Amino acid sequence: MIEWSETELLFRDSVRRFIEKEIKPHLAELEGGVPPYAVIRRFLEAFGIDAMAGEAVETLLARRRSGQQAGTAEDGASTKLTGQESLALIAVSELAGVSLGIVAAVGVSLGLAAQTILSRGTPAQQERWLPGLATFEHVGAWAITEPESGSDAFGGMKTSVRREGAAYVLSGHKTFITNGPYADTIVVYAKLDEGDGTPLRDRKVLTFVLDSGMPGLTQSKPLRKMGMHSSPTGELFFDNVRLEPDRLLGEAESDRSRDSKDSVRSSFAFERMGVAAMALGIINECQRLCLDYAANRTLWNQPIGQFQLIQLKLARMEIARMNVENMVFRLIGTLRAGRIPTLTEASAMKLYSSEVATEVAMEAVQLFGGNGYMAEYRVEQLARDAKSLMIYAGSNEIQVTHIAKGLLAR
Repeated sequence: MIEWSETELLFRDSVRRFIEKEIKPHLAELEGGVPPYAVIRRFLEAFGIDAMAGEAVETLLARRRSGQQAGTAEDGASTKLTGQESLALIAVSELAGVSLGIVAAVGVSLGLAAQTILSRGTPAQQERWLPGLATFEHVGAWAITEPESGSDAFGGMKTSVRREGAAYVLSGHKTFITNGPYADTIVVYAKLDEGDGTPLRDRKVLTFVLDSGMPGLTQSKPLRKMGMHSSPTGELFFDNVRLEPDRLLGEAESDRSRDSKDSVRSSFAFERMGVAAMALGIINECQRLCLDYAANRTLWNQPIGQFQLIQLKLARMEIARMNVENMVFRLIGTLRAGRIPTLTEASAMKLYSSEVATEVAMEAVQLFGGNGYMAEYRVEQLARDAKSLMIYAGSNEIQVTHIAKGLLAR
């Protein structure tokens, strides 16, 4: 794949019209901390995504009710890619160019929380939580990060559960949780404390699903951030939250096929792939704004686009745009071939695209000069949002480690 098809371009234009009508007029409110969920629901409804997702989930659940096993050839909804990968990535890219936080809010709810329940939950658990998440009637959160763990997500994890009869009791603290302040459904990772003296780093990781309002669960107010203001990020506190066995995802501690660490690594790969599309959206919007400004802003009686230093900035933006777009095209081709990129590949996509998007956005601010530092010109928002991509889905420093380890293991 080397260019977008006519159908894909038509879809892109439709998304852009929605953004102009439904999102840009409300950007100040979103940047001011208004939760993005109403806008997200309007977007999903406008393109019929909520209805399609609801139908797909109901079809999957109906098949499982009738006894058909997931993973059969007939069960395409659960085992095969949709064939619409390019449209999904276009939507991610276009939305990221106007409000990256919206993409994060959707991605965590659908791509992490719902997908984890879909891939690892029992039929009863899927019946319980998937319908609301798939249609975005309910907002999902995915809680693994802690104040003292960061990139050492498993080894440094201190949130724990202990058995109490047939149930579990959850205690601990999670932070930087996207959708955390408002989530209805929360997927939580915790270490099992069996009281046998097993070192903390070596303890089994279990996954549970919580609902907002449970006794002992506290969801903080949104944290103040440098960027991604339209994505509510918060902390979660667990004070002896009692969890019945049906909240243990998969309802089986000993099933190695349901190992939480392997599941998280798979989730990281999907999350990091998406960063390339987000970065492309930011680069595209920065370039569009800069080209318009360079053509219309005059100094010494000529457009600043006539000066070579400005031309150099524009040329480097185009090189970055081409490289990241080609990376997205490669991703689409890989998915269409029925293969999911490895963690090494996904980390490489994330590392490069996030760095170059940040460089482009900062150069956009510089090109605009004093105006670039002003909120009304938008490039300062794009720069703040772009920087988050170097930390989001794992810091870029840890991406280097994953890439190198993957290469050395070949």
